[in-house]
Amino acid sequence: MSTTHVSTVLVTGGAGFIGSNFCHMLAELRPDWRVVNLDALTYAGNLENLTALEGHPNYTFVHGDIRQPEDVRRALDAAGDPGQVGVVHMAAESHVDRSIQGGLPFVTTNVAGTQVLLDACRERGVARFVHVSTDEVYGSLGDAGFFTEETPLAPNSPYSASKAGSDLLVRAAFHTHGFPACITRCSNNYGPYQFPEKLLPLIIANAQEDKPLPIYGDGMYVRDWLFVRDHNEAILTVLEKGVPGEVYNIGGNNEMPNLRLVKQVLKELGKPESLITYVKDRPGHDRRYAIDASKIRRELGWEPRYTFERALPLTISWYQSQGEWLQRLRSGAYREYYSRQYGA
Repeated sequence: MSTTHVSTVLVTGGAGFIGSNFCHMLAELRPDWRVVNLDALTYAGNLENLTALEGHPNYTFVHGDIRQPEDVRRALDAAGDPGQVGVVHMAAESHVDRSIQGGLPFVTTNVAGTQVLLDACRERGVARFVHVSTDEVYGSLGDAGFFTEETPLAPNSPYSASKAGSDLLVRAAFHTHGFPACITRCSNNYGPYQFPEKLLPLIIANAQEDKPLPIYGDGMYVRDWLFVRDHNEAILTVLEKGVPGEVYNIGGNNEMPNLRLVKQVLKELGKPESLITYVKDRPGHDRRYAIDASKIRRELGWEPRYTFERALPLTISWYQSQGEWLQRLRSGAYREYYSRQYGA
């Protein structure tokens, strides 16, 4: 197992949920590293997630779009010596429901944007590239079995199809050009700073206000829940130790139906299950995801540190303490922060 030595990380999508948590973690665990955050600040990108890093000597924000070569070049310029740069590619349109309403933004950002980024990074000669993907590219499982890195790709939503497309472009860059890229595929993340269109923060926010909790279909869609800190520690492990050309599944060992998750949140909050409201199922809804993460554990030594029993209360208490943050997101007021802070 070799180790790649980088001193600067270019994070695409670093103002999003997983990305902002990743930037905070790097400041904590790798304080000597420089972090360059390239983010287009679409609806799900929120610079308020990163106020603690503003003014940090090793943190730089670049407002830009991965679909625009000149924006990517500006970010790479800010990162400096490409031989010391690792790129962690998180920027993506990521919400399945939005992709059902319209798939084109997912194709332009997730597919075309990834190719623009790959071309620029390959031209510069960056030391390492980690493409952050999703278990949704594998499609849907039956009642038994797990996704492995060898599971054929069978995406069922416009979102997952666009992510599968980007995965294949990264694979092609490695096989065609010897580009030093790895791919990670994670299960459902939860934790601080998640945009409240996603299930867990939506449920927490609504339950606190005694509003109905919308649950698709019968609520028995099974997902593997992964605490965002565990996910980001896995990504850092792949950045430093991963073998170029390899895919690494990242799972939380927390497989459960959505309905059970919602009931657990209600129990933690002391709210009645009568708030649960079943709504019409979404088209093409995958029944079950489950991750086999034995490869990354065996080959790179990573495994999740947080149990669901420990991390769910941490997550709920974080949202309870961030009422103003949550309200600003739900009202759209957070979008004003960038113009106030950066005069744009």
